Amino acid sequence: MRVIICGAGQVGYGIAEKLSAEQNDVSVIDTSAQLIRMVRDNLDVRGFVGHGSHPTVLELAGAAEADMIIAVTLHDEVNMVACQVAHSLFNVPTKIARIRSQSYLEQHYLDLFSRDHMPIDVIISPEVEVGDMVLRRIALPGATDIVRFGDGKIAMLAIECLEDCPVVNTPLAQLSELFPDLPSTVVGVSRNGRLFIPRSADQLVTGDLAYVVTSKEQVRRTLGLFGHEEQEATRIVIAGGGNIGLYVAQAIEARGSRTKVKIIESTRERAVVIADELRRTVVLHGSALDQKLLLEADIEDAELMVALTNDDQVNILSCVMAKRMGCKANLALLNNPTYHDFTRTLGIDAHINPRNVTISRVLQHVRRGRIRAVHTIQRGAAEIIEAEALETSPLVGPPMRDLDLPEGVRIGAIFRNGEVIKPSGATKIKPKDRVVIFAMENAVKQVEQMFRVSLEFF
Repeated sequence: MRVIICGAGQVGYGIAEKLSAEQNDVSVIDTSAQLIRMVRDNLDVRGFVGHGSHPTVLELAGAAEADMIIAVTLHDEVNMVACQVAHSLFNVPTKIARIRSQSYLEQHYLDLFSRDHMPIDVIISPEVEVGDMVLRRIALPGATDIVRFGDGKIAMLAIECLEDCPVVNTPLAQLSELFPDLPSTVVGVSRNGRLFIPRSADQLVTGDLAYVVTSKEQVRRTLGLFGHEEQEATRIVIAGGGNIGLYVAQAIEARGSRTKVKIIESTRERAVVIADELRRTVVLHGSALDQKLLLEADIEDAELMVALTNDDQVNILSCVMAKRMGCKANLALLNNPTYHDFTRTLGIDAHINPRNVTISRVLQHVRRGRIRAVHTIQRGAAEIIEAEALETSPLVGPPMRDLDLPEGVRIGAIFRNGEVIKPSGATKIKPKDRVVIFAMENAVKQVEQMFRVSLEFF
């Protein structure tokens, strides 16, 4: 596949890294010569210095033969124009743009991005994607990662096995026998920095991070089985009143729940704006690192501190301070991946990487075959993929015990006619089933092939 990526920042670089490793023909455009030099030096891609919206630059990058353009520069307007030029002058089939400004995304304006006006096939809003992830973490505090599949009926949970975890040192096959009515499957395990797919005879140990696929109705029971009985926070302090902080507060208010939210915003003008937008949320102006302001926000009685500023260090320090002052738990937005390995020792209970969230959203549209959703984990070491099985798929027909699945692949759930099916050796996959699969990085291409239409079908 020939792909042009406009923007060589964290997201653009991450997408280029992933696609080039899968032997795609990738060109990257950015106005920064330094970023393009870094891309050329570290990745097997072509780099071009210039504006991604300029026809001459797009032509130089190979737009005439491109299958897709992914515009993820820092400027919405550049992304939009790049897609328009790619469509009008070069007839690029698929156009993906990152749009940050919420004014473009108002429901009654969405016709702007139709084929007759500004032809963008996929719009990605990082703020909305990250905001939804934050809301899922707030709703299920026992999980360190939560992603929905199958029209929201299937959930993938990342669950840490603590010292009092009831399921440690028990073979996974025995767990299935003890809880036959629980549609939960452990599809992956991260242990001491190594990610692997467990066998039925394997056991979980203290410190493991288990990736579990289950039905929406059984999420809390599954968390309870792993010893996580944490309740959803009802007193929350948010550091940062930017687009994400405002989105999260508005969503909590819209639910009409009894949750009380307070936002700390450092910029006075922004604090006034969001105070006008919110009805029940208390907005405080000042620094989230100011102990007096944290006390004014009643941090000692808060159940959760959510740090969503644009500064990783402020997010880390405010979370640490909040916990020292009595807050029960914290959640930090961390852009810099080098901080992720130290979150526990720094006193961070959970973190969200906006770069990974955005890259996952892009990849589901890059993946070939009937791929409906993609979520990358462990910095791209594996992917959770939801795909629709076709009549020609090698998965369709035989019992699962007879399938010749590639090494590094585990089926977590099957979604059929609105029902979630836990896979077993006797399960048969049917055409139009949606299959949720855990795939290690080196097996992703093979998973794509399983869900592609073969020529013989025609």
